[in-house]
Amino acid sequence: MDAQAHTTDSISGSGLGFRRDLLDELEAGCPDCIDFMEVAPENWIGIGGKLSKRFRAFTEKVPFVTHGLSLSIGSPAPLDESLVCDVKKFLRAHDIHCYSEHLSYCSDDGHLYDLMPIPFTEEAVHYVADRIKRVQEILEQKIAMENVSYYAAPGKEMDEINFINAVLEEADCNLLLDVNNIYVNSVNHQYDPVEFLQALPGKRIAYCHIAGHYMEEEDLLVDTHGADVIAPVWNLLDKAYELFGAVPTLLERDFNIPPLKDLVQEMHAIRSLQEKWSAAPAAKAS
Repeated sequence: MDAQAHTTDSISGSGLGFRRDLLDELEAGCPDCIDFMEVAPENWIGIGGKLSKRFRAFTEKVPFVTHGLSLSIGSPAPLDESLVCDVKKFLRAHDIHCYSEHLSYCSDDGHLYDLMPIPFTEEAVHYVADRIKRVQEILEQKIAMENVSYYAAPGKEMDEINFINAVLEEADCNLLLDVNNIYVNSVNHQYDPVEFLQALPGKRIAYCHIAGHYMEEEDLLVDTHGADVIAPVWNLLDKAYELFGAVPTLLERDFNIPPLKDLVQEMHAIRSLQEKWSAAPAAKAS
């Protein structure tokens, strides 16, 4: 599958998460390596005044994608359709073509302030797929679900990879491929990350995330988005490009945010790998 065939055709290349901490630096000069940016819609819906105008100035000149925080697709609570309607208005207002969320849940009667694992069961597959289909019906577009990091698997009846693939197929939605999450889970749950990659449906990949994490112990990694990307994760991204082509890839950095020039160095690393594989035919697109 070549880069042009990916499901999110409004973006390409390397991206960076849009953070208020970086706003002054970005306004002083947006680096050429930033081909697209990502924002959590919940952080900007309803924002007005000067800050809204500053944000609008970027969405008018740089392609954006959105990565939600609170859809809580696996929650036992009713789907928050009001939020979905607000997201739809936000996407239309800023001409944003991609909305992604986490394949997890973060609420019941109230928000839990963490991403909780959905049980890997057939019942959960049907439940989550139905909720994704409803979101897509309201938005009138496909959404992308992200493979998440998790630290326990309560009620597990199937492997993580089979659960993800079953949800994607039944909901007929796209995949936000988080390469760091695969690596973190492969260490914590002792599986082969390359075999996991090979089992994913390349045709459904909208774009990729890459990020850093924290090593609590040699066999316990914590997904933090607060550190530099390490070599094994870069190697896994390289393998993803070999399998699926030079997929648009976004660098996530949510705290311990360094100066923009340091983030740019990691974005150049993304670009370098993409250039390596952009002219090469992908091995698999299934």
